[in-house]
Amino acid sequence: MDERDLIYDWNRAEGAASFDWSRARVDLNDETLRDGLQSPSVKDPALEVKRRLLHLMADLGIVAADIGLPGAGPRVVQQVRALAQEIRDHKLPIFPNCAARTVISDIEPIVRIAEEVGIKIEAATFIGSSPIRQYTEDWTLDRILKSSEEAVTFAVKAGLPVMYVTEDTTRARPETLKALYGAAIDCGATRICLADTVGHATPDGVRSLVKFVKSDIVGKKDVRVDWHGHRDRGMGLINCLAAIEAGVDRVHATALGVGERVGNAEMDLLIVNLRLLGAHRGGGDLSKLPEYCHAAAEAVGVPIPVNYPVLGTDAFRTGTGVHAAAIIKAKKKGHDWLADRVYSSVPAAEFGLAQKIEISPVSGLSNVKYWLETHGYDPEDEASCRALFDAAKRTDRVLTDDECRRLLKQAAWR
Repeated sequence: MDERDLIYDWNRAEGAASFDWSRARVDLNDETLRDGLQSPSVKDPALEVKRRLLHLMADLGIVAADIGLPGAGPRVVQQVRALAQEIRDHKLPIFPNCAARTVISDIEPIVRIAEEVGIKIEAATFIGSSPIRQYTEDWTLDRILKSSEEAVTFAVKAGLPVMYVTEDTTRARPETLKALYGAAIDCGATRICLADTVGHATPDGVRSLVKFVKSDIVGKKDVRVDWHGHRDRGMGLINCLAAIEAGVDRVHATALGVGERVGNAEMDLLIVNLRLLGAHRGGGDLSKLPEYCHAAAEAVGVPIPVNYPVLGTDAFRTGTGVHAAAIIKAKKKGHDWLADRVYSSVPAAEFGLAQKIEISPVSGLSNVKYWLETHGYDPEDEASCRALFDAAKRTDRVLTDDECRRLLKQAAWR
């Protein structure tokens, strides 16, 4: 069966798409274990859980991860060392990085850990760049430049790859970015990161910023460009896609979008969309996505909302008669592919999930018969169908499996 015969895709219609996603080349950097833990509502997971999450990241084709900010103290140093050892010992295909302010005292522990463990760890040195931040902190551009140059030079001389991050890039002046990124590159930074620290940018703003940085700052230099976005205005995910369209080399995100305030771009939804666009280049087993998300949710103590896309309990669940009838008809045609798409833009099976049909006040007899058949009952038994159908019309919610079984026992007794 050819998908093009059944789904007309306006996303790819002539004139609709100016970007060929099949040619996209972008890496993913997971910030769950550092930036994600800055949420005021999360708990810091145990080390064993962090190790497990690293393995799940690798399973999903995520190629880089921020494993902590060791400048925060001895406990973080210990955990960063252990995570670096996990990557080394299990040969995980993940390039680790560590956040650091542009101060030598933050970079020194990264140098020590990298030397002790014997693997490369990228130093993600960051400092604020916007006028509002400079005014608040009483910083001059000269002071920021001096701090940045000292930090990047120290890290490079110590043998660390350096990603130079300007915080609040999306509210910084072009001339400031030219000066800061230019100085960092001159001092040996091989990667620069554009940070939408407070989720200010729109997709047009992202494209404009990336275009400026690539043409006016990077040019032909052998320097990679990263995008790091937050979702204060609800645009974290779409801004990642806009940054990829504009040509960044790597994007940052966190599991379920956890992070400071309302969080970061959602790594899981980014992977889903890249897969559906034909642009997920990390390979990996995407059926591990539910395990990654549920492990992260349990680890940080933030439950997944029922209506969360793809991973929420309601994502592939319906009690609506019309919707259920279409899915059931698709299944009867013998096509799981069809059943997974007739009422869903996201094929559940590709991510280790499945469509679920339940019985609710807005259900039809098709829902009832499907439930009976899939739970080992006779779908043509009129008394059973009537018992569940009538009960559904009297209730104000979905009937649970236990309630359905109890109703069938009562009907059989009568």
